[in-house]
Amino acid sequence: MTYSTFDVERIRKDFPILSRELPGGRPLVYLDSGNSSQKPAQVINTMRDHLEQHYSNVGRALHALGSESTEAYEGARDKVAAFIGAPSRDEVVFTKNASEALNLVAYSFGNPACDDERFRLGPGDEIVISEMEHHSNIVPWQLLVQRTGATLRWFPVTDEGRLDLSGLDELVNERTKIVSIAHQSNVLGTVNPVADVLARARQVGALMMLDASQSVPHRPVDVTALGVDFVAFTGHKMLGPSGIGVLWGRYDLLSAMPPFLGGGEMIEAVWMDHSTYAPVPHKFEAGTPPIVEAIGLGAAVDYLTSIGMEEIQRHEHELTVYALKALGEFPGLRIIGPTTAEDRGGIVSFTIPDVHPHDVGQILDDTFGVAVRVGHHCARPLHLRFGIPATTRASFYLYNTTDEIDALVRGLHHVQKVFG
Repeated sequence: MTYSTFDVERIRKDFPILSRELPGGRPLVYLDSGNSSQKPAQVINTMRDHLEQHYSNVGRALHALGSESTEAYEGARDKVAAFIGAPSRDEVVFTKNASEALNLVAYSFGNPACDDERFRLGPGDEIVISEMEHHSNIVPWQLLVQRTGATLRWFPVTDEGRLDLSGLDELVNERTKIVSIAHQSNVLGTVNPVADVLARARQVGALMMLDASQSVPHRPVDVTALGVDFVAFTGHKMLGPSGIGVLWGRYDLLSAMPPFLGGGEMIEAVWMDHSTYAPVPHKFEAGTPPIVEAIGLGAAVDYLTSIGMEEIQRHEHELTVYALKALGEFPGLRIIGPTTAEDRGGIVSFTIPDVHPHDVGQILDDTFGVAVRVGHHCARPLHLRFGIPATTRASFYLYNTTDEIDALVRGLHHVQKVFG
């Protein structure tokens, strides 16, 4: 399957769930892909076929099913490596989600089992994140400073929802060991200036990691071109299943890092008093991995590649421009984040005066079948920075249309009447 031109109506036919009716005959308007995307039939069928015809454990059995399963699992790694421009397939580590990938890297710092100078961490050393991070890129670093006595610092966010780089040289300094920030914010939609931050990190000898959970599904991402040291993302936001994520890291760094979990498959040899470990990436994949989920992710990569990430990015940009204009004209509505589509992805979070986002989401769903996310979106510090407890978030993907944005706006007018 290859789509020569972007045809959203044709694409929508690949997603069975988009044609279902909700209770009461309401059509589904799914504007919550920033939370988790829907799955095309191509992914569903690939996973079903593997379970029905090829399933076995990987890396162990010498029989035909074992060989087929291992080939499909490792083939998914090849697809992911090519998709993100990784120099080597061995730099792609399968995790259960982006949170595990971020925790895996944080675990290596200050770990007595790692004698590499780049991962030594203690009192006086610093870790830099940002105020716009998902909790998955905050809590692992908090746990790390509790273990090591290092200091956690962060970039502030401007009123416009951009990363405040005015104090870059002071914030990222000779004490900084790693900078870990979102490539794209899951609340603001902001695409961060990676090159500027990376240049400063390199000046002071710090490593840099990106949480790319909101960028890899929506725009071309080439880890070699980015030039950072680690990238984390997750399968369920990019048309794949849940339970599968990815850590990409430079091979020399991954080789220096200690195992994150111990068990079967991650070993080279085991004695009663010590063990030696498999080379990367298998050193980090203890036990039976998410086999079918990885294969499903490979199918999702095939699907996205067939359409073209540049085309997907262009389509979502058009949706974002349309949504920002429509919501910007809504009386009293406040967009949290950039109000223009420059350096911005297809996520729009907002508040309506005197209406709690939970009420907004409930009415949109119950009355209009519009699915949005409400709450702090696992980014509570960012909401505290803007002085609000929660937002309503609409997030777009390749299968969304301007008609669905119109449905959202109609629903918001109804919400305003209910609470008017």
